[in-house]
Amino acid sequence: MNKIVLTAASRVGNVRSNNEDMVLAFDRFIRSDIYQTVLSPENLDRFVIGVADGMGGHNAGEVASEQVMQNLKFYYNDMPKGMNSDQLEKAMNNWLQSIHQLINARGHSNRTLCDMGTTLVALLYYGHHYYWINCGDSRLYRLRDGQLQQLTTDHSLVNEDGEKKHSNYITNCIGAGCMDTYMDMTEITDDFKVGDTYVLCSDGLNDMVPDYVIEKMLNEGATANDLCEEANDAGGFDNVSVCVLRIEEQE
Repeated sequence: MNKIVLTAASRVGNVRSNNEDMVLAFDRFIRSDIYQTVLSPENLDRFVIGVADGMGGHNAGEVASEQVMQNLKFYYNDMPKGMNSDQLEKAMNNWLQSIHQLINARGHSNRTLCDMGTTLVALLYYGHHYYWINCGDSRLYRLRDGQLQQLTTDHSLVNEDGEKKHSNYITNCIGAGCMDTYMDMTEITDDFKVGDTYVLCSDGLNDMVPDYVIEKMLNEGATANDLCEEANDAGGFDNVSVCVLRIEEQE
């Protein structure tokens, strides 16, 4: 039996005046705060751990990220039991289209929220199966045997052009006045192993801290807050939010 040691943190950074990120850490919403807990998946039916990076002008991004996370938590916890992987994927895509329309509608009806939107990256646990979802350029990494690997693909202009670097020009998100949206969804149940560490983050981390530094810090036992502090020490030009999940054997 395994346990997940979870740390989560969200920081405004050194330049921005407000924090447009939102973290959903199991049962907590985190913004400009830190949190830690231990999860025993065998005793749970489902949970979500995710990061949303809001955008769209003063305060609008924080509205989008908060609404998406609150809506996701309610929808996910209210889904019926017993769905298979295909049914779960269909349910999540239905949710994505619904929340995308809702965020856009709020932007159309309120000028102060015009073109607000958010990215979303999350780890899902449902019926003893693990999945990740991604919409935008927030990231999921895995540290295994000391080596860091990005599991998600950034939905960004440079990736479409075949480059392997980060770009501020994203090509997919929730809301932001976009006509369409989509998510990548992958099951990782058979590849979720004791000793692995998973990291979900907004681009405020990987824009400030190179992957090799993230790898080194994780190998030294860094928490989510340690990584946020490293981003701030490197300049903190953006909000930064991080979740770190360490998969350990239950004692």
